[in-house]
Amino acid sequence: MSSTYTSRLRLVKQGDGDNPNTWGTVLNDGMISLVDDAIAGYTTVELGAAATVTLSAIDGAGDVPRSAFLELKGSVGGSHNTISMIIPAQSKSYVINNKVSANTTASDIVKVKTASGTGYTVPFGSIGLVICDGTSVFSTNVTGLGFGTAASADVGTGTTDVPDVSIADARYVRTSVTANTTVRGDFVVEAGSLKVGTSARAYNPITTLTDAASIAVDFALGNNFLVTIGGNRTLAAPTNAVAGQTGQIYVIQDRTGSRTLSYNSVYQFVSGAAPTLSTGAADVDILVYSTRSSTTIDAALLKNFD
Repeated sequence: MSSTYTSRLRLVKQGDGDNPNTWGTVLNDGMISLVDDAIAGYTTVELGAAATVTLSAIDGAGDVPRSAFLELKGSVGGSHNTISMIIPAQSKSYVINNKVSANTTASDIVKVKTASGTGYTVPFGSIGLVICDGTSVFSTNVTGLGFGTAASADVGTGTTDVPDVSIADARYVRTSVTANTTVRGDFVVEAGSLKVGTSARAYNPITTLTDAASIAVDFALGNNFLVTIGGNRTLAAPTNAVAGQTGQIYVIQDRTGSRTLSYNSVYQFVSGAAPTLSTGAADVDILVYSTRSSTTIDAALLKNFD
């Protein structure tokens, strides 16, 4: 009676009276070794030279598609953007390690499929389990198996990708905090210099102004400012003034001293009297302000901080 082969793993089934002197060798080579491949075999498949690579099945002998683990190597792109790896149309599972190098084109893909059934596109750089049901190929990372769609998504910055925590991804960075937002623990915004928390300090940096006959101030640059005056000056009306903004302007005499400072009419002082600066060399005065409106800024001068 002639030997036959199993339909899935193609293992030899020796018939009565077959191989009378080599029965054990056939058993070892045609079944036991092949079962070992099917359970734990790791085989490398080189891709890239052709758009379609067929993994041939051989009855009773070693072949690539019998292996449990397939490592895909090579590259895709150029003359063909899609490489299809054709596996036998027999029910079996595979662990796929996709190490193929992709071109920069988004359409570059590696697909595992049968000759006539549908296939599964294996993400570059991924390791995953795929299953052939005898007709088509599926990934186990699907919603139906309870893993959710994120389990089969690529890592990246696309709208359907799983974010790489090492990437600054705008989808997961809040650029503003809405009203009534509760923040617990340390909250640090380096660019805005806001630091809140038990181990952090809350502060606003000091912006240095350019000394000139008319000193320009842009309130959009911050709340606190500093200028060293080298002559008699006028503090111009600030640009981008917003009601509710408060802060201070440090006014420092140069090494000569006795410099004066006049104020644009938007600055309002107690009893309408504009204050005069301290006159000593290197004297420091602080103009504390509170913006009532874009055209009215209430201010008071704290003097003589040496």
